[in-house]
Amino acid sequence: MTMTVVVTRNAPGRFRGFLSACMCEIAPGVYTSPRMNVAVRDRIWHVLESWWEPGPDVAIVMTFPDDTRPGGQDVRNLGTPRTALFEHEGVYLTWHALSASYEQDLDDPG
Repeated sequence: MTMTVVVTRNAPGRFRGFLSACMCEIAPGVYTSPRMNVAVRDRIWHVLESWWEPGPDVAIVMTFPDDTRPGGQDVRNLGTPRTALFEHEGVYLTWHALSASYEQDLDDPG
């Protein structure tokens, strides 16, 4: 059994109700379960996928340890995350676009 974390953004109420019944909501839209087995985790993900309908700025991300991956973590995603999430050599990385002002600060640190 492993720690599972689900984060929702602008998800319809039934997602929040369902996840709150299965996991502890530690912050708005952030759900954790420290000892969720694979069968329960897969069933929860199956329900989320079956209910999923794309919408503006709606996303759900689930992450949990996975010893078969070089980074030791697996990530499942519904919707478009605000950050670009990609896998490189078995490790998940995120990419954020830099704002124009931040790029300018990098070019001229003084």
